[in-house]
Amino acid sequence: MIAVIRFGGSNCDRDAVRALETVGVDADIVWHEDGLPADTEGVVLPGGFSYGDYLRAGAMAARSPILNDVREAAESGTPVLGICNGAQIGCEAGLTPGAFTTNRSARFQCEHVNLRVERADTPWTAAYDEGDVVEFPIAHGEGRFEIPDAELAAVEDENRVLFRYCDADGNVTDDANPNGSKHNVAGLLGADETVAVMMPHPERAALPLLGGTDGQGVLEAFA
Repeated sequence: MIAVIRFGGSNCDRDAVRALETVGVDADIVWHEDGLPADTEGVVLPGGFSYGDYLRAGAMAARSPILNDVREAAESGTPVLGICNGAQIGCEAGLTPGAFTTNRSARFQCEHVNLRVERADTPWTAAYDEGDVVEFPIAHGEGRFEIPDAELAAVEDENRVLFRYCDADGNVTDDANPNGSKHNVAGLLGADETVAVMMPHPERAALPLLGGTDGQGVLEAFA
């Protein structure tokens, strides 16, 4: 069972469950105070506004006791995916480097964006080919990926970037960067390839009735 963790303020938890079930994965919502169930085979930290984004996005949820369970699960090889607010939580909890902060525009942005697949040899991107351009929606006010230059160099050297914002032809440009993220980073890996965070929403691009299924490939990592 894939545990989709619900915090106060989560609003994409049910979306994640439905999208996972669409790709044949059993998933259920787990209230953060209850801890991870014994049969957990994967974890999703969903989008939303946990704790109202007080202090800064993801900071309070990252200090919830269930994140200790998530870290232990990740260290044992359990796949963990943080999406949008879940990505902010993942960074705040140290699952991945860097942080997500206020958009360059200083506004909330909700739109479809193009992403270039940087690697196709991870569980999260195995359904794609390197260089593929996929379309996912974003919905965030604090989606700008920031990281000290030395740490960013290490992330790049270790080939830990999964997706970059790009134009429809796969060109990584500043104009194609919706929020000002460094190096156009839209998603990246933790120290282990079983842990990933991303700001765009694959679960909102997994159902045909929502207009596209490009996001199914990410969720198939749990299959």
